[in-house]
Amino acid sequence: MGTDKEIELPPEMEQWKAKAESTFWGWVGCSFERVDERRIVVSLDVKPHHLNLIGILHGGVHATMIDSAMGLAAMIARPDVGVVTTHLNLNYVAPVGAGRIFVEAEIAHLSRKTVTTQARVRTEEGELLAFGTGTFRLLE
Repeated sequence: MGTDKEIELPPEMEQWKAKAESTFWGWVGCSFERVDERRIVVSLDVKPHHLNLIGILHGGVHATMIDSAMGLAAMIARPDVGVVTTHLNLNYVAPVGAGRIFVEAEIAHLSRKTVTTQARVRTEEGELLAFGTGTFRLLE
């Protein structure tokens, strides 16, 4: 996988990327990796401040990455309107304490008022760390 400097994002995604740098997304250290019309991949280099007291990636970082990636996927599906999370469901399946993680989010269902998404968090080696689903309301 490349870095966010090597990929070409659709015009609206370039704007979102620029805006995101000064938000919670940028503060956490998230990066764009790949994007297409139904899917986005984001990454994070796990740093010591991302860990909990037992030395593994904090569940809140997983939640942030999953929610953000799924929200971006929903925005890709409907770039003409804003979206907000109405439901977030997460499953943590394996710990990680260092390295780079990737979150791939995709559209599972799109209706007139909502977008349902799913996401998986993996290590560079492909090990599944967490997965989730989310529903986003379209703000028309």
